[in-house]
Amino acid sequence: MLIRSWDRGDEAEWRAWLAEGRDFGLLAANGAPGEGPVLVPTHFLLDAERREILLHLATPNPMLSAVRADPHVTLAVTDGYAFAPGHWRGKPGTPTSYYTSVHFHCTAEIVESAAGKAEILNRQLAHFQPETPDTRVVPGEGEFSRLLPGLRGLRLTVREVRAKFKYDDKKPADAQYAIADRLAERGHGQDALARTQLLRRHGRRTAG
Repeated sequence: MLIRSWDRGDEAEWRAWLAEGRDFGLLAANGAPGEGPVLVPTHFLLDAERREILLHLATPNPMLSAVRADPHVTLAVTDGYAFAPGHWRGKPGTPTSYYTSVHFHCTAEIVESAAGKAEILNRQLAHFQPETPDTRVVPGEGEFSRLLPGLRGLRLTVREVRAKFKYDDKKPADAQYAIADRLAERGHGQDALARTQLLRRHGRRTAG
């Protein structure tokens, strides 16, 4: 992912953005030669302090074979995207895409043990399903334990985070405000999210 100096997001920024409820992404790994990459849409649990990401997959998932062959993976989270027509942006009238995308470059470890898988599932349940605190996975006990053989955990150790907030930060304030008005007027798809990020980035830049 190309990141220009004016698009780059720092750690405080991407962590705050993810904390707004963004916990679904696209996990990518190298596939077999000639077959292209393996891509899996998935929920995930980020432990930013430990620089660790946890998730689980069904045992037949091709991602697991790819990880065994090469543990280097990337998890991408993208949101707040909108198309900006060229006539919105002034000369030379070049259209562009607005979006936020955070890429975690990681080393993946497959978790095989029942206890390890239960730990991952319980941490995910606590995050995604906090309204049922008594629902927990215990190896050898209950209905959930019978599902464990059909699952594998993935623990991703984060090596690098690259964050891009692409909202025409290099343009002057009046041009950005005009684009924000255009996004509000159009109001399609994720225009509102893109507008929020555009104005937030502008405010952050001017405050700094």
